[in-house]
Amino acid sequence: MPIDAAKALAADPRSGEIRWERRDIQLYHLGIGAGRPATDPDELRYTLESRLHVLPSFATVAGAGSPGVISGLSMPGVDVDLAKVLHGGQSLTLHRPIPVAGTATATGRIAAVYDKGKAAVLVMRTEVADADGPLWTNDAQIFVRGEGGWGGDRGPAGRLDPPSGEPDRTVERGIREDQALLYRLSGDYNPLHADPEFAKLAGFDRPILHGLCTYGITLKAVVDTLLGGDVSRVRSYGTRFAGVVFPGETLRIRMWRGDSQIRVAVSAAERDDAPVLADTIVEHS
Repeated sequence: MPIDAAKALAADPRSGEIRWERRDIQLYHLGIGAGRPATDPDELRYTLESRLHVLPSFATVAGAGSPGVISGLSMPGVDVDLAKVLHGGQSLTLHRPIPVAGTATATGRIAAVYDKGKAAVLVMRTEVADADGPLWTNDAQIFVRGEGGWGGDRGPAGRLDPPSGEPDRTVERGIREDQALLYRLSGDYNPLHADPEFAKLAGFDRPILHGLCTYGITLKAVVDTLLGGDVSRVRSYGTRFAGVVFPGETLRIRMWRGDSQIRVAVSAAERDDAPVLADTIVEHS
């Protein structure tokens, strides 16, 4: 079996230094659609260095390193065909607000390996801390088709009951034709998101948007709509990637407000509300 669960779980963590500055924050924010309208005071918090705050989902690209999916596939005990790999989900826990510039140590390891029968799921955990202590913890769920069936732990079910009732808010966010080209400058250069010929080899008629770009667009919509634009209120954010988005489409983002959490569902408006993000929760103060 290409995945040796015991070896992957026992492997030593990998640590390295990451750095970011204001320009990285601004580029990321532009990559998830910030700055429209360009002179809107609320948007200037994402684009103007003198007013800058950091959307917590920046943690997925901080340091311009490889996303957790890629780093997880290079860990000991993991030897799989990239064509069988899907980014199944992403979760983020914030320990305190992310500074607009910083240097930190990122430590990554395989935190769990689950046997789903016809597939395996790897959880790649990245913990980031600076001189003042922990900053954030990122978990990338890596779904590998055809690699299950060895009798291991099936892990949590993962699927949540759909939110009940009508959403408290529904907003739409248009995706620019060049959105993926801009977002990839934050560090994810997978040609699936830029090269039409590569996309065809992967089974798509044209390049698709990065799942983590949709992830960032969605969190920004929640913060701006239900959290008063205050990024420091976000405590955690998790989702399951349920479908693809093509540049040029419109995201329909439905939100259900709770006491300390917001349930979210995201769909592609032009494709009969085809699911894009599911089981999505933003916990907040």
